[in-house]
Amino acid sequence: MVSKLDALQNAQWLNPPADEIWIDAGLQFRTGFKTDFWQKSWYGFQRDDGHFLGIDAPAEFSASLTYEAAYTQLYDQAGLMLRIDADNWIKAGIEFSDGVTNVSTVVTRHGASDWSVVAMPGLVGRQTVRFTRVGRAVLVHFRLSTGGWQLTRLAAFPDGSARIGPMACTPERSGLPVTVTAFDISPPVDNALHG
Repeated sequence: MVSKLDALQNAQWLNPPADEIWIDAGLQFRTGFKTDFWQKSWYGFQRDDGHFLGIDAPAEFSASLTYEAAYTQLYDQAGLMLRIDADNWIKAGIEFSDGVTNVSTVVTRHGASDWSVVAMPGLVGRQTVRFTRVGRAVLVHFRLSTGGWQLTRLAAFPDGSARIGPMACTPERSGLPVTVTAFDISPPVDNALHG
C-alpha cells in the first residue's frame, strides 16, 4: 500500500491551479475562476477545466482521499477523480448546492454526465471518499463520522487506462482553499460492496 501523500509526489496536474504548496500537513491549493468538469447533460455545456492531480491507476484498486475545503458558494466542490479522458470519468466528494453541503457523485460515460447528491448539511473539516474499481464497475464510498463507510454509488465504467487523484472546481467563482491530507491506494478492499 502507498499511503499518505507519497504517491502524489509524482502526480501530474490537468489544469494546474495558480498556487500549490506542499506542507507538512499535506497539499494546499486554491481553485481558479469558473472551473468545472461537466459534459452536456441538462445544462448543455461542456467543461473540462477543473483541477485534477492524477497518477496512473492500476486496473483494479481501492483508493481513498482525505481532504478539506471551505465550501461557501454554489457548486464549490472537492474530492476524488478517476479519469480515462474528457468523456469518461468519475468525480465524488463534497459539493455545495442549495445552501448546504452534499455528498456528490458525477459519473461521465461516453461524453454525458449524470449527477447524484445526498444533502448532508454542515459538513466541515476533513472528509474521506473512496473509489473501488473492479472489472467494469466503480464503487463510491463516503466515510461517516462514526468511522464506517457508506456506499453512495455503484457505477458502470468503461475499461481503459485511467488516472486517479484529488480534484476541485468552482464553477461560480475562484479561490476555494483545498487541503489534501492523505491519499491511499491498494488492491481492492475485501467485501467492497458493503464496506
